[in-house]
Amino acid sequence: MTQSIAPPLNLYERDFDLWLEMAIAQLKVGDFDNLDIENLVEELEGFSGSNKREIESRLIRLIEHILKRCYVSMPDCYRGWQVTIISHRDELRRLLRQSPSLKLHFFQSFDESFDTALELVMTEYDQTSFPTTWQFSRDIDPILSAKFWDD
Repeated sequence: MTQSIAPPLNLYERDFDLWLEMAIAQLKVGDFDNLDIENLVEELEGFSGSNKREIESRLIRLIEHILKRCYVSMPDCYRGWQVTIISHRDELRRLLRQSPSLKLHFFQSFDESFDTALELVMTEYDQTSFPTTWQFSRDIDPILSAKFWDD
């Protein structure tokens, strides 16, 4: 019986946090020859994708709760839905302030996010009639601030 010996794990595989600290230190002093470029690029790509996924996730939740607040007649739930709307708007504003280039992704993902949110609310409230298209402004400022419902 032959045993295969696994190659030793590199620092990235053994201790991510230590690898990250070393990469930061190497970048600060310009030690590019010893920098683990391959894994650094992979992590940066993952980080970029993570921000885009967060925009999409928060946008879906925001639209979902705006639809509930506007079209579902359950006054006892209004306050909870409005709290969720405030929370997701705040997080979206923070993300977009930190990375204004994500505004393009916000616009590009809006229709798909609306479709997902609509499917969720239509499943949850199958007796409620919802519009099949977004009925309000598509500008970021109103989406992140306007009360689309009647008080």
